[in-house]
Amino acid sequence: MKKAGWYILILLAILVKLSVEPLLRSGSRELGSPQNPIKIMLTPSVEAHKVTASADSLVSFLHRATGYSFVASVPASFIVVVESFGSGGVDLAITNTFSYLKAHEKYDAHASMMVIRRNGERRYRGQIITHVDNPINSLADLNGKSFAYVDAVSTSGYVLPRALLQSQRIRLSDSVFAGKHDNVVTMVYQKQVDAGATYYSAPDPKTKEFLDARIRVRTQFPDVFDKVKILALTEEIPNDPVVFRSGFPADMEEKIKKALLDFQATEQGRKVLYATYSVEGLAPATDSDYDMLRALVRGFAIDVNSALSKKR
Repeated sequence: MKKAGWYILILLAILVKLSVEPLLRSGSRELGSPQNPIKIMLTPSVEAHKVTASADSLVSFLHRATGYSFVASVPASFIVVVESFGSGGVDLAITNTFSYLKAHEKYDAHASMMVIRRNGERRYRGQIITHVDNPINSLADLNGKSFAYVDAVSTSGYVLPRALLQSQRIRLSDSVFAGKHDNVVTMVYQKQVDAGATYYSAPDPKTKEFLDARIRVRTQFPDVFDKVKILALTEEIPNDPVVFRSGFPADMEEKIKKALLDFQATEQGRKVLYATYSVEGLAPATDSDYDMLRALVRGFAIDVNSALSKKR
């Protein structure tokens, strides 16, 4: 009788184990599980609705390719991206170049890939634009004028244009942060400011189509290329990186990188990347790819930090 009782207890224990284990697994908080999805942030420099639509396609593809669960968001600013690497709010992000430098410096985030623009270009520039009606034909003419930047951590929309103006000893009468490249172009077009800074990409060598930030408002302002001119270009900037947080599991990172490369090799992936970011694909990258930019802005970082503190 005692022996039979032990058998019953053992059988009950086995049944409990078999019943509970699946429940425990289904409630797992392991990274990449539905309860703890991998958090992706996508650059806030483009229209949020476009990024959101693209995020749905990207997340679905990554889930199918890796088996991991993902959740994507579009932060309000580049500053949010940087600080999310310190707060645990993000696991990987497609962000702008200067945001990456700050995230690496402050929180040891690392570049793993970078976007590739048309014709395999791995670099781009910032541009200073003005309305054709303005009597502004050189950087010197900007003295005493009003100016619109994108964001305090926008490489092409603030950091390098501001450094260029400083190098020429230009003193503006006033400057504002417009938040997006589109907004800067619109403000210049509507003469709300005398000039502004946005990203520049060279025209397509085959079609001659303009690819700089003015293209983003062409639907709203069809004559934008006639009304807004490029005054000057900055130094070259390494393309935007795909950034992983410090401590992200290396095996998961490799799996996600492969999935991203597979995504950009599909027709849908190419359409999503071009429609959202005007880029053709992705390629592997390392932190050292951004050393040149570090050297350029090293003496300028104090001014950027001051701008950041004013925005908070």
